[in-house]
Amino acid sequence: MSTPVIDRTAPTEHPVLDVLAGRWSPRAYDAQNTIDDAKLNAALEAARWSPSAYNMQPWRFIVARRGTALFSQVVDSLVEFNQLWASNASALIVAIAETESEDGSAISHAVYDLGQAVAHFSVQAHHEGLLVHQMSGFDPEVVREFADLDPRFTAITVIAVGELGDASGLPEGLQQGETAPRVRRPISETVILSA
Repeated sequence: MSTPVIDRTAPTEHPVLDVLAGRWSPRAYDAQNTIDDAKLNAALEAARWSPSAYNMQPWRFIVARRGTALFSQVVDSLVEFNQLWASNASALIVAIAETESEDGSAISHAVYDLGQAVAHFSVQAHHEGLLVHQMSGFDPEVVREFADLDPRFTAITVIAVGELGDASGLPEGLQQGETAPRVRRPISETVILSA
């Protein structure tokens, strides 16, 4: 089965790296594809080397490959809408923030630093030919229970990873989203002060 080719390059106002302009978040994943561990490991390595305040690296990841019991547990944590499509991904990764140190001190920058790690993961994954879609629609407490997470860790997002599949397998409303024009708020509305 050939991989669908969809040009989703962002119409940027200013030139950016190709890997950034080309990155997008599909919902159509190839349910037959098995994750390439070398590509997945490269993306995890990029996350490992992202910056963090005081080099605390307040992030952890649960990596669940499709076909495993762990993958099913992560799917069960998703809201129904996300279950419709994310179960076709080759892997689901739960991104976790370490919000307190072992001595109980709050790590105020944990979620910010985790976001940077996930951004690095996403860009490297795209460079490797993998596509990534991050989801907030899941129950962190379900993850806490099956992963036996210490209270100082909080699941923040679930990331679908895999290769592009045929959008015709998605519900009709989701099919349109795979090819709809990509839009963003203009820079002039994003930068609130500049001197």
